[in-house]
Amino acid sequence: MGKFSDKVVLVTGSSRGIGASIAKAFAGEGATVIVNYLQNQTAAEEVVANCVKLGGDSWAIQADVTSESDVKSMVEEILLEMGKIDVVVNNAFKPYTFDPDNRKLAHELTWGDYEEQINGAVKSTHHVCQAALKAMKKQTGGSIINIVSNLVANPIIPYHEYTTAKSALVGYSRNLAAEVGSFGVRVNCVAPGLVYPTTASQHTKEEVKEMLISQTPLRKIAKPDDIAGPVLFLASDWSRFMTGQTLYVDGGLVMK
Repeated sequence: MGKFSDKVVLVTGSSRGIGASIAKAFAGEGATVIVNYLQNQTAAEEVVANCVKLGGDSWAIQADVTSESDVKSMVEEILLEMGKIDVVVNNAFKPYTFDPDNRKLAHELTWGDYEEQINGAVKSTHHVCQAALKAMKKQTGGSIINIVSNLVANPIIPYHEYTTAKSALVGYSRNLAAEVGSFGVRVNCVAPGLVYPTTASQHTKEEVKEMLISQTPLRKIAKPDDIAGPVLFLASDWSRFMTGQTLYVDGGLVMK
């Protein structure tokens, strides 16, 4: 039996990249995994098929997590089908390209640029948490893991609007952890560095990757699978006395 064989896990934005790796890792430990996606149904169904092959139950739900009504419908469907929700991983975010040469500088950004990223990171997480917390409070237990970025601690390249949104998500997570801990619900963050290959990092130039590798004690760039283990740890009983924390998963580039 897997570590999560009786658990119901929702991973937002999990049709590809880090989200898909997290979904498959939970399935490999026996979880029932809900693969949330926005547009690419084919990719989501492929992740579902992989989850089932790995030993977990799984299905896909299309929902725009920045839409409150979409999120309510998604969580209602999960609760109708499973009767509970044990783990939520808020991984979905507004698409962003990590390309230092083509990023907007501070004086070029509009508030709308910031707002898009804040909606993608914080508004979406708020909707999902609000919908899932009712069930988690009734269960007197649950784990929420929000995916942020090591840039919040070390903006080695100033991706202003992206990093500001992820910093806000850290603050949101800490406040939520302080409030819902008495219900047995834990809220933590995982902060990856650059992860390759993903859609967001496909335009990151080799010299940028080499610069990051040279400054990283483990001397490599993370793959999507490298992020899954820390997420599973924070969802498990092994971390049962941890809440409000941010785990930096970047090969030691940030040490806190």
